[in-house]
Amino acid sequence: MTDNNRIVAEGIAYSYGDRLAVDHISFQVGEGEVLGFLGPNGAGKTTTLKMLVGLLVPQAGHITILGRDMVREREKVQAHIGVCFEEKSLYEDMSAAANLRFFASLFGIRNPDIPGLLERVGLLADRRDRVSNYSKGMKQRLMVARALVNQPSVLFLDEPTDGLDPVSSEAIRQVIMEEKARGVSVFLTTHDMMEADKLSDRVAFIHDGRIAAHDTPENLKHAYGKRVIKVRYREGGNVVEEEIPLDENGSAARVQEILSSREVLDMHTEEATLEDIFIRVTGEKLD
Repeated sequence: MTDNNRIVAEGIAYSYGDRLAVDHISFQVGEGEVLGFLGPNGAGKTTTLKMLVGLLVPQAGHITILGRDMVREREKVQAHIGVCFEEKSLYEDMSAAANLRFFASLFGIRNPDIPGLLERVGLLADRRDRVSNYSKGMKQRLMVARALVNQPSVLFLDEPTDGLDPVSSEAIRQVIMEEKARGVSVFLTTHDMMEADKLSDRVAFIHDGRIAAHDTPENLKHAYGKRVIKVRYREGGNVVEEEIPLDENGSAARVQEILSSREVLDMHTEEATLEDIFIRVTGEKLD
């Protein structure tokens, strides 16, 4: 492990009966880094996350969190990590503030900054309301606040914005970037490739339990994608759309020819998305 790697997974694997859900994968997450762990439902994302946070014991391989063995020193590790699963696990008859106070007590924290946590996720005004009256987005924001109650050094987020309204999604994205700036390492599982592209320093594509590609979004786009100019113009009474590769000889001349001889309606550059690359690498679309 290098000095700044907060998460190190080496050859980890897990099976449910005869089905190999995670197939001997390896990766690292550095200090202040966001790793987007991307793949469709059933690809192995949540099983990997459960191994990383100590809810499942790897059947092969080794996990180190903050320099400690996750299996042998689980309780010591869990004191310094924050976890937010997609499934909500809140006390719905209690208020948001009471939920956070209770979870802070599990860490032995006597005076947690409850107003500060709730303000960060936009719930300060609703702090006394019962969680049962919260919307899905409000509950998810409270889950994120709960994951921060112990000021973790490593943050694990499982599909944190899936199906949420824009306000809740943006609040959670903002928290992720603030934690990253604080030096927290973030392991983010998602099947939303646009979200991963915005937030992640590196991404790993998981498919059928294996990592199919692992690099920065920019490097993956350069390696697997293509850059093009899309032009729409009028020709003989028809509207023609033409795609011109930017990295081929003659592209500049073709663009100049169209501009000088056609009525151009619109023109823009376009690069491959992470979803395009995922399809190219795995041969499958995301769910």
